[in-house]
Amino acid sequence: MSGHGTAVLLLAHGTPARLEDIPEYMRNVTGGRAIPDSVIEEVQHRYGLIGRSPLTDITLRQGELLAEQLGLPVYVGMRNWKPYISETVKRMRENGVERMIAICLAPQNSRTSVGLYRSATLAQANGVATDFVESWHDHPLLIDAFSQKLRIALEVAGGEAAVVFTAHSVPSHTIAAGDPYEKQTRETAALVARKIALSDSQWAFAFQSQGMSGGPWLGPTVEETLRRLRDAGRTQVIIQPVGFVCDHVEVLYDIDIAFHELGRQIGLEVSRPESLNDSPKLIAALADLARSRLENESNRKTKSFTTDFTDVHGSHG
Repeated sequence: MSGHGTAVLLLAHGTPARLEDIPEYMRNVTGGRAIPDSVIEEVQHRYGLIGRSPLTDITLRQGELLAEQLGLPVYVGMRNWKPYISETVKRMRENGVERMIAICLAPQNSRTSVGLYRSATLAQANGVATDFVESWHDHPLLIDAFSQKLRIALEVAGGEAAVVFTAHSVPSHTIAAGDPYEKQTRETAALVARKIALSDSQWAFAFQSQGMSGGPWLGPTVEETLRRLRDAGRTQVIIQPVGFVCDHVEVLYDIDIAFHELGRQIGLEVSRPESLNDSPKLIAALADLARSRLENESNRKTKSFTTDFTDVHGSHG
């Protein structure tokens, strides 16, 4: 991959490769803060139930497919596990990358997620011009990708199911400080609902995977939303995450195991659409994001050259 002046950097959360890696991984997640043994044991329990998170494998595959579409090198950097962002950006510099387009695989922007990816990327850029995509929560191809998967799930359920769109919760104080995350997650959900013509009474929005640390986190929770729908007479619920683009522990454990079991206990049939993973529409969305940044840069350079040329030779308009 050496010798390419421009490359794309895909950024994701990262996931431990083995159960014994989880204590170190959790220290990365919390920025080195002490974690109670009970929390580490619970995380190990969840990973043990799903076997292994495929997040890293899927992200690497997304990178391969995106590189094929763009004809450019695509690198992958993880915030909390290998390959770490710092190591990947260093390798990009060594390979002669002069400009990178960085895309976080969390479509909605929060300073507790995307903001940290950005900081980690820029800390290692060292002269590599960085074009960072702040959010892509309303990209038409992303909305198409979610809609395609949800339509199939609704057909399987017979069309009568209620839909609960979800995104990962964040601490409430984040939003109080003016963060756009909550607004953007709800916008993504509303765009998907509109795309497949869900009535207002057929869908709801909830935050999942509230942290195990103290302090208030964004709600409503999925748990209380499922109970409310059951009380309203619903018997089938499809949970559609719109904050995640691939299978990982918050999908494979939180939804497939925990919410499915809660549904069974309270008399609801809970299912979910297939995750986007390496779907063609998702890769097309990422490719469009990258191409638009490349075109913007090309147009900027053309405009700069035209201005310089006119300054030197005079205008003939």
